[in-house]
Amino acid sequence: MQATVKLVTVFIVFLTVAIPSAAQPPSSVLEESCDPRLQKGLADCLTSLRLNTAAERKALSIALVDITDPSAPRHAYINPNEMMYAASLPKIAILLGAFERIKNGEMDLDETTRDKLTQMIRNSSNQAATEMLNRVGKGYLAGLLQSPQYRLYDPDRNGGLWVGKEYSKSGAWRRDPLHNLSHGATVLQVARFYYMLENGQLVSPESSRQMKSILAQPAINHKFVKGLKTQHPDSRIYRKSGTWGPYHADSAIIEHDGRRYIAVALAKSPQGGRWLCDLIVAMDSLIFETGPSLQ
Repeated sequence: MQATVKLVTVFIVFLTVAIPSAAQPPSSVLEESCDPRLQKGLADCLTSLRLNTAAERKALSIALVDITDPSAPRHAYINPNEMMYAASLPKIAILLGAFERIKNGEMDLDETTRDKLTQMIRNSSNQAATEMLNRVGKGYLAGLLQSPQYRLYDPDRNGGLWVGKEYSKSGAWRRDPLHNLSHGATVLQVARFYYMLENGQLVSPESSRQMKSILAQPAINHKFVKGLKTQHPDSRIYRKSGTWGPYHADSAIIEHDGRRYIAVALAKSPQGGRWLCDLIVAMDSLIFETGPSLQ
């Protein structure tokens, strides 16, 4: 019980994720404290899964955002601003960069481009990711992630999404300024990416819809997908994961039985894949147990 209380106390944070007014840029957000029931429930989940020590060591970071009512999201976080190597998860940033190029008329969303983007996301193809990164432009993408429009890499929040290297054996182009990572993320900034996506605030409402369709039907059955499909095979999952050595990452918008939520987790452990598989089952139950009535 003491460990649970400690986690609740230590990890309750203030976060910016809400729908902006028309006068605000897309990445502007309202300050909201974490939902107390959801935050306590997430801490209890870690205790029951014996993952509270990993969280205290900052080897595990989690974002859980109930967006069933998008005008009143409920948040819970563990180590929200802890930057970690995220392997293939930051390929979602390349997806964003491609659609910005498409919007500007600098790239066509033809059959070949859509197929490459789909392979990059659903199958996590490194070859497709490297090709698309070079088409988007490494410097262009780095600037976009740090732009006032998105602030998906924000030094004031200890970093965020970063793609500083091709997904190949070539050396890094530019590692992130704060942590020297080639492919990095924080759960906060990944959650913001999905929140803006869900609200049509990435590039445009139509581009957000197109990006979400590419994130659908994940082809790799592990971590979040494995856990959810065991318990809720009819779940709709819009997802990108990542794995390299002891680093395990997963992120998704999940929809089933009238609820919709964002889940993001980053782990550093040889057992990280199993952690994430177990965590998503617990977090899914938590969303339903703590959410307001759907009636």
